[in-house]
Amino acid sequence: MTVNTVPHLNFRGSAQEALGFYRSVFGGEMTVVTYEAAGNVHAEAEADQVMWGQVVAGNGFAIMAYDVPGHLPWNAGDAAFFVSVRGNDTGEISAFWAKLAVGATIVQPLAAAGWSPLYGMLKDRYGITWVLDIAVEYAPTEPV
Repeated sequence: MTVNTVPHLNFRGSAQEALGFYRSVFGGEMTVVTYEAAGNVHAEAEADQVMWGQVVAGNGFAIMAYDVPGHLPWNAGDAAFFVSVRGNDTGEISAFWAKLAVGATIVQPLAAAGWSPLYGMLKDRYGITWVLDIAVEYAPTEPV
């Protein structure tokens, strides 16, 4: 049995657009189920919004998203989570960065850092904070 952890992003009306953007960055296949398609419409204005969606790419990238319906509370939060994309190919990480950076706010430019040959952080046009880096192996530590 295998288990995967996949970031699940919550939006208010822009999940499909965001998933399309992430697909344009990372490639892969996008699947979207609207509230209407699932027979779960609470408000007609939200019928075509995403009840469940994902992008899965052959390179291992996977992300899920949905539009929080209007009858439920939602707050984008300030820094509730980051999405981390780690790899071992500087060209690939740099290409992802270049695409994500369009319309983004750069928090830390993509460059060499003391802990990684390549590291950067940005907040994309949808308010999601991404950390991209080259993975470096560290020795495991014992619990404190």
